[in-house]
Amino acid sequence: MSAVEEAKRTAAKVAVEKHYPKDARWVGIGSGSTIVYVVEAITNLGVDTSNTKYIPTGYQSKQLIVNAGLMAVEYDALPLGTVLDVAFDGADEVDEDLNCIKGGGACLFQEKIVALQAKEFICVADHRKLQPRLLTSWKSIPIEVAPIAAYRVIQKLKELGSINPAVRPSASVKEGPLKTDQDFFIVDAPFKPMLIKADIEAGQDGNGKDGVWAVEVLARKIKEIIGVLEVGIFHGQTGPQAAAAGGLGGQRPVAAYFGMSDGTVAVRKAE
Repeated sequence: MSAVEEAKRTAAKVAVEKHYPKDARWVGIGSGSTIVYVVEAITNLGVDTSNTKYIPTGYQSKQLIVNAGLMAVEYDALPLGTVLDVAFDGADEVDEDLNCIKGGGACLFQEKIVALQAKEFICVADHRKLQPRLLTSWKSIPIEVAPIAAYRVIQKLKELGSINPAVRPSASVKEGPLKTDQDFFIVDAPFKPMLIKADIEAGQDGNGKDGVWAVEVLARKIKEIIGVLEVGIFHGQTGPQAAAAGGLGGQRPVAAYFGMSDGTVAVRKAE
């Protein structure tokens, strides 16, 4: 196993040991390469999972759940009023405020609705994903769009300052654009690195001047474009913050666990 894969496994083990609830009833399971190790860590806990139901964020995570002998329940089959005890997921990039970019695996819509249904969202990743600002290493924002509106959305993204946004192709050119589980397209929209709270407090302009945006402002602007289903920026409140305000679930993780190259795990907690 490569050093990066070992880092993911170590981070998953620590995150699950710290945040998997005793007597969990409902657990969200995200998508991506790190989630393989989250499911592995859950099965290695040695706890009784017979009364626990696991909510996948896509086909891959459902297969991981089923193949581990756990019970998968689709999001739209949840009883009305169900609150997930916790949701574990990865990220393509995480900034200092624990804002995340997600959607490299094209599951961002389902990942977001599962996170928003949970008391807390826990992010698990390797050290490469921790960056000072979003769009430092991961260069584009994944956006799920209605196929009929894709080129209209692309034009609007260019007006916001995106540099050559494009519909994501599938692995085979013959198959045309990649399609999500909702049969939507993914548009990958490159922007300049986004500003965090400290940048705005220091007086920087995050309203799009010269193509520079604050995280929350750009996420809102993109979501307002007709034809956009969801934006691969996870920001704003954490689950506990939403609960304190009388709501449910947050897009932003309460904690992120990063497997480091030296075998340790770095933990970042949301303010």
